[in-house]
Amino acid sequence: MGVTYAVREMTTADVAAVAELEARAFDDPWSPASFFEELSMLGRHYLVVEDDGHVVGYGGVMHVDDDAHIMTIAVDPPAANRRIGTRLMLALVEGAIERGARNMTLEVRVSNDAALALYRRFGFAAAGLRPRYYPTEDALVMWAIDVDGADYRRRLERIRESLA
Repeated sequence: MGVTYAVREMTTADVAAVAELEARAFDDPWSPASFFEELSMLGRHYLVVEDDGHVVGYGGVMHVDDDAHIMTIAVDPPAANRRIGTRLMLALVEGAIERGARNMTLEVRVSNDAALALYRRFGFAAAGLRPRYYPTEDALVMWAIDVDGADYRRRLERIRESLA
């Protein structure tokens, strides 16, 4: 029998587990206070992925008019290569579209090949560079345009089918 991951809304009760995962995943982690602040703000939507009651991934989106900005996304390093990131991205993107997003954007480390491959699968394309966005390297700015259109819906359906 396959593993079933639960994707659900992040709550303040998740912040400690999310902050611990954040510290394992990134050299420059957000503080717990940053997550509490994000969860309290209008126009934010955060999700966690659980495996047997343990948080193994999380991500968040900021909505501004008809654009959605993926603020953060991470998968616990020991849980990598289990398609958790794909499930999380699918939920984040679908949630953004439900909330009226027409376009989506994000920043990613130029050296993060796994994340770049995931984002490209979701139709994100490079649009620019933010020098020294991260403490030790540049960020690639990526956009996915017309995520509310029929072509993009077909892309998401293909991704969803690949997870079955």
